[in-house]
Order: sequence, then structure tokens, then C-alpha cells
Amino acid sequence: MVELYKKLRALVPRTNRSLMLAPIVGVVAGLGAIAFNLLCLLITHVSLEWFAGYHQGGPANEAEYSDVFGAGLGHTDLTPWLLLIVPIVGGLISGALVYKFAPEAEGHGTDAAIDAYHNKGGVVRGRVPIVKMVSSAITLGTGGSGGREGPIAQIGAGFGSFLATKLKLPDSDRRVLMTAGLGAGIGAIFHAPLAGAIFAAEVLYRDPDFEAEALIPAFISTSIAYCVFCLVFGFQPLFEVKAIPFNQPLLLLPLTVLAVVMVMMSWVYIRCFYGITGLFKRLPVPKILKPAIGAGATGLFAVGLYYALRSSVTPDLEKESLSVLSFGYGFLQHILEDPTKMTILLLLAVGLGKLLTTSLTIGSGGSGGVFGPSMVIGGALGAVVGLLFNKWTPGLVPPELVPMFTILGMASFFAATACTPVSTLIMVSEMTASYTLLLPSMWVCALAYLLNRRQTIYREQVANRLESAAHRGDFIIDVLQGLSVSDALHDAARDFVNVPLGMPLSDMAHLIPMTRQASFPVIDNEGRYYGLFGLNDIRQFLYEADAGSLAVAQDLAMPGVEPLTLQMDLSSAISRFVFESYEELPVVDAESPEKVLGLLRRQDLLATYNARLLEEQS
Repeated sequence: MVELYKKLRALVPRTNRSLMLAPIVGVVAGLGAIAFNLLCLLITHVSLEWFAGYHQGGPANEAEYSDVFGAGLGHTDLTPWLLLIVPIVGGLISGALVYKFAPEAEGHGTDAAIDAYHNKGGVVRGRVPIVKMVSSAITLGTGGSGGREGPIAQIGAGFGSFLATKLKLPDSDRRVLMTAGLGAGIGAIFHAPLAGAIFAAEVLYRDPDFEAEALIPAFISTSIAYCVFCLVFGFQPLFEVKAIPFNQPLLLLPLTVLAVVMVMMSWVYIRCFYGITGLFKRLPVPKILKPAIGAGATGLFAVGLYYALRSSVTPDLEKESLSVLSFGYGFLQHILEDPTKMTILLLLAVGLGKLLTTSLTIGSGGSGGVFGPSMVIGGALGAVVGLLFNKWTPGLVPPELVPMFTILGMASFFAATACTPVSTLIMVSEMTASYTLLLPSMWVCALAYLLNRRQTIYREQVANRLESAAHRGDFIIDVLQGLSVSDALHDAARDFVNVPLGMPLSDMAHLIPMTRQASFPVIDNEGRYYGLFGLNDIRQFLYEADAGSLAVAQDLAMPGVEPLTLQMDLSSAISRFVFESYEELPVVDAESPEKVLGLLRRQDLLATYNARLLEEQS
């Protein structure tokens, strides 16, 4: 495979090489999403449905256990107290897996992928995706509150990183393939291919910045991953929602209130999440036990909420309060179908309770994502806002428009929480097939992002490309914009020695100690530039007596080394140094390219950069 890639690479421009591998990443990400989904279905069926009797349901168009595996282990009645035990057992197993084999798999995996992109050259340890997949399926399948985007993001990103490492690609290609894998996994498992690709390019930064070079590879890998996944689980949107028209501009007023409420709740979510995370870090118990403690607290809260609300809701709604456990997508589907059947008390209890249980589960070291819970929180609290406006202004917000507030609550809450307005509005639209709501989605997501752009659930995000360690070279180029080689070529660089074509090695050996050069331009009999050699080129002849006695400068010179010109901008000069192995490059005038005027050193470029940077700062 490596040899085949090398042959293909010679035919493909350097900037397009990651496109060759994006389809492979997409196939593996799609298969990983299938494996993870099946594992979640299996563990959920055994632990929650059969053992504890809790059937949480799911999105209308998502396959259930019986659709894939058959009849299963049979139906049992709900036994609430068992929901205190099952999450603890899951937390113990998950904690043992994570802290024994891959400690970086704890928590929500998207942050780990973002950190790998910015600070680790896109490197993800090979075992991390496997450990993350199994531990997350156990955490979520036994009742821990979380989502699926974190695990599947690490599965896709991990394979992209693994493939690039095996093929010995540069860090830039590894980062692109890692990003493409991240988007492919998310786009597949949420039935949202376009949003998955854009999310991967957008989630890396807090400011409105994108990883543009990863976008096209992410489109390719996500398209393929989505097709692979949906060949098994169907091509329908995840949630079933009736078409909702938007034909009343005055609705933007209550939707503005919705966006403000979602921003405030995102503040609560982020502070609660990291407050509980910090509390568990300070807890004086072994790390391996902390996920079990968090899961136990999650189960205790869910059972307590169930008994507290049991007398306040109708029999068909009494189990809905348990949606603070596991995924909670079944409750979200019920809200989208008809939120008017829900009570405001129940919606508030599940929305705020999901916020707490997610913080307990993941903040304690359990494995899971934060996107899924954000959809449930935003949907439930958005429905509350919609029901209140329906009560206060029934003419503007009739009952049939309340589901709009649920959908836009999902979008605006996560847009504020993750600083990803573009991908979030597209993802919610794809998940619910609510494309008629694109305009109000744009409105609420833009407002939510602008009001909360400094707060984010992803701590590893950086502000923009200039603050990313992966793009420090780009920043240097920006600083040097407007400067040319002549600005960096000081007088000392013009004092150099040329070497004639016919100079023997013995003369060169005496010449080199008399100069401070690391590279030597070779000129022909008419003084025209011929090529360049460096100190490393001459070493091979110094230790071969026979060859050394016959060697001349022409034998050492590399005629393909193109000189810099005085008029060339310094950003282009930097690129030339990247691709050449010499510490100094000859400089000529564009009007007289045959005559060498000086030698430009890497150090000269750095000195010019530092001087320009100080000038800009002052």
C-alpha cells in the first residue's frame, strides 16, 4: 500500500494528496460508526431494557435492537431501583478500561481530537479510538448521560491519523486526514453529512474561522462514511418532524428571546460541566473509581426525579423523567412530535436535569460526547419558551408552531455552547429535515454565537488560526507581508565567496575555513551562476581519497537549486527554504539572473521577522 501511494503521489499535486486517502478514511469511519451503534444497541438492551426494564426509545427513524438483532431477551417491567446499580457497574467497567489502557479517552473525545490537531501534529494513539468506542458504549448503554459525537469523532480522527502515520506523511497531511475522519464519523452517525464535514473544519476555533484545506477532504470522507453507515441503518433523517412553515417575520422577536435564553443556559451548562469536572479532579479517590461515582450520582438523581414527578404527570408521561439517563433521544422525539402534550414542569426538569447528569457522567471521567445531551437540553428548554409564548401570545405563536422553538432551541443552544453556528444550524436541519426553518435557524444561531463567543464547552479550541501551533508558519508569512529579499540582505551577506567550476577539492578544503559560509555558489568561466553546494555535500569526498583527489566544484554543485531574487517577497523565500536543505541560498537580481549578489541565510529571515514584529507591537 505504501508503494502504491508513493507512485500515485508522484502524479498528484502536493496540495491534493490528502484527497487520495479521504475515501479510505470515510469507509473506515462509516464502519466504525456501524460498530459503535451496534455495540450501544446491544449493551442498552441487556442492561437497561432487559435487566432494569427501562425502554428509553429513540429517534423515529433510528433502528432499534429488535430491528437489527431480532426479538432479544424479552420485555420486563420497570424496576427503578435497579437504575441505581446499572450505571455504577458501567462506570466501574468503563473507568477500568480507560485508565488502564488509554487515559486520554476519558471525558468527551472531541476536545482530545482538537488538541491533537493544534498541538500534536494530528497524532492520535492507535489504541485510543478502540478504547473510546468500547468505554463510551458501556457508559451510555448502562445509563450514563452523554452523546455519540465524542466517541465517533475519535474513531474517525484516530484512523485518519493512523493512516497518515503509516504512510509517513507530513504533519499537515496528517492533520487534514484526522479532521476528515472526525467529520466523517459525526456526519454518518447523525445522518448529517454536510454538517459533519463543516463541523470538523469549524470546531477547531472559537472565532469565525475555518480549516479551509480540510474542507474538501472532509466532504469526500463524510459522503462515503454516510453512505456506508446508512446502507445498514437507512437514509432517512434521524428525527421525524412535521413540516413547519416560516412565513411570519414577527416571529423573529420571540426567537430573539429564545436565543438569549439559550445563551444564558449555555453559561449554566459550561460552568456546571467544568465545575463538576474540577470537583472530581480534586476528589481524593483513585481515578479508576471516579466514573462509577459520577454514574452512581446520575442514577440517584434520575430515580429521585422519577419519584418526585410521578404524581405530577399523566401515566403515559411518568417514565419521561428518566430521560436524564443515557441518550435521551426518545424524549426529544416526543417533544418534536407534539410539545403541547408535555408539561412545562417536566420539560424544565428533564432539560436542567440532563444538564446536571451529563456533567456528572462526563465530568467524573466517563466516556461520551456533549452534542447529544445539548440537543435534548436545548430542545426541552426551547419547548418551554415556545409554550410560554403560546400562552402569552397565541395569535403569534399558535400550538402548531411550538415545535419550531424546540428545533431552534436545539440549534441555538449548541451554537452558543460550542461556538459552531454554521455547522450546528445545518446539522439540526439535516437531523430533522426542517429545511424550511433555515432562515430562523440562521437568526438564532448567529445571535447565540455573538452573545456567547468567549465561552465554549471545548476547552482545547483556540481563537483562530493565528493562535494555533499548527499555523505558526502562516503567522510569520503574515508578518513579513510587504517585505522583499532585498530588505533582509544586509551588507555582510553581500560579502561572500564564489567557487569556480574547475576548482579542485584540495583548494576548496583550504578555502572553506577562511569563510563563514555554509553554502557556496558555483560559477562558470564567465561568472554566471551554475549551482550550489553545502558543507554536507563536500563531506562525502573528504573521506574518499581516490575520489577526493579527482573531484572539482562541478562534481559537488547541485545545478537545480534556483536562486532567490532581490524582488522576491520574504514569504515566498521562506517557502523556498522549507523545500531546500541549505542554510543559505544565493540571491540574484531578476534583471541579471546569472550574477550572484549575495547569500541569504535562514537567520537573516528570522532577524527580519523579529524586527518587523517588534515594530508592529510598538
